[in-house]
Amino acid sequence: MLEFKFDTQLLIEGHDLDEDAINDYITENFKGDCLLAVGDEELIKIHYHTNEPWKVLEYGASLGEIYDVVVENMERQEQGLQG
Repeated sequence: MLEFKFDTQLLIEGHDLDEDAINDYITENFKGDCLLAVGDEELIKIHYHTNEPWKVLEYGASLGEIYDVVVENMERQEQGLQG
């Protein structure tokens, strides 16, 4: 059984985005692992394993427009099922 079962991915489009600040905020406020927050001032890609993907999506939406959202259940994938 995985500690964090949802692979959460999204793009954030906005202005004056700061990947370091986003990385720090997610790390400090949401339980999870395997965080990747990369991009520039106008576009950031987020990848995070968590049990509460809606919190990551809500935070992303507070920074700008979110799109290309993917939330996959890795426990189901581990069992050979569609995630």
